[in-house]
Amino acid sequence: MTNLSYGRHCAEIVAQTGLLASRVEDADLTLPVPSCPGWNVGQLLRHLGGAQRWAEEIARTRATQPPPDDHFRDLSAYTDEDPALLGPWLTEGAERLADTLSAAGPDAEVWSPVPGGTTAFLARRFTHETVIHRADAFLALGAEFTVAEEVALDALDEWMELGSLPVMLDIRSGLRELLGPGRTVHLHATDTAPEAAAEWLVDLTGDTITWRRAHEKAAVAVRGPLTDLLLAVYRRRPVRGEGAEVLGDERLLDSWLEQVGFG
Repeated sequence: MTNLSYGRHCAEIVAQTGLLASRVEDADLTLPVPSCPGWNVGQLLRHLGGAQRWAEEIARTRATQPPPDDHFRDLSAYTDEDPALLGPWLTEGAERLADTLSAAGPDAEVWSPVPGGTTAFLARRFTHETVIHRADAFLALGAEFTVAEEVALDALDEWMELGSLPVMLDIRSGLRELLGPGRTVHLHATDTAPEAAAEWLVDLTGDTITWRRAHEKAAVAVRGPLTDLLLAVYRRRPVRGEGAEVLGDERLLDSWLEQVGFG
């Protein structure tokens, strides 16, 4: 399930990168990024731009194995970046990725870290990879981070889908410890239109993690603005921040966020 079309995902990769590039034009890129410990803003941008180029290679070559990714994992060489050079470089990479994805269409089979990889997966994943790293940069620079409601809804749905894949139980051994009777988590965005149905119920009572958009009683519930919920599940902002309310089993909530986190 996705709230956005394939074309919208391709467009958002460019749009979100553009918002990021414009914000760092005159910024101090040596500032640390609290939500990505060990990186400064320039390194964060090199990571994002490198990852986008990596995804573009996968889509362009229809790769069946992941290309090397050391160039955007080891960021030790990028401690003192020039914003005048980095902004255009970042924009170029995003446009190249979007163009390649658009030309390939949504159904081309490619390698992905989860089963059934297609270019549609890449387009959606890199939309939200870009959104969250834009948030990292904005928070580090003291800028207000906002994102369109439909993009945030799609980002939360994707986070739910990836975190509940059965393969995750093998990747993260601690996930199985979350499963048990009565273990449910409810997220409720308080600032969206009713028709958005911006509520999620995570069910940990079975043999696997499942989720659904629903208004249901749960062992623990979190109520707050949509953007705050998105940043909380990505562990970019404390879940008990301003405007958010936690009701019920807080230990279950903390364990769930810790085990299901990625990105």
